Amino acid sequence: MDLDDPTGCVTFLVRHAWLSMRSALADALDEHGLSVQQYGTLVLVSKVPGRTVAEVGREVGTARQSANELISGMERAGLLERRPNPKDRRTQQVHLTPAGEQRLLDVGPAVRKVEEDLEASFSDADRAAARAWLHHMVENAG
Repeated sequence: MDLDDPTGCVTFLVRHAWLSMRSALADALDEHGLSVQQYGTLVLVSKVPGRTVAEVGREVGTARQSANELISGMERAGLLERRPNPKDRRTQQVHLTPAGEQRLLDVGPAVRKVEEDLEASFSDADRAAARAWLHHMVENAG
């Protein structure tokens, strides 16, 4: 598929962009001892503390079992903790630890630098339009 073809499939173009961005982001995160999925998990849990393992899995695009393994590793690293869910005894809620909050703060400048470098040739209008389009696509996809 020709990614420069304006009539091409947008889905594959977005996927190609994501894979390229993910590679650049992975390099920056590696310096902070995090994978892209671990970083995404920290961001998600910081925005909505108390998500269940299944919810985290859906949000980071993994099966529940894989999310459980991801969270277990992050627990061992002291970044996350699970607490009983007061509304459902069968599930646990995931929360950041103080070390997880600090790691997220520490890695923030590196992530912003990667994004700034990737968007360096964008005008302010291009940047705003791209972000608006992505938000609309997320909303429309359900």
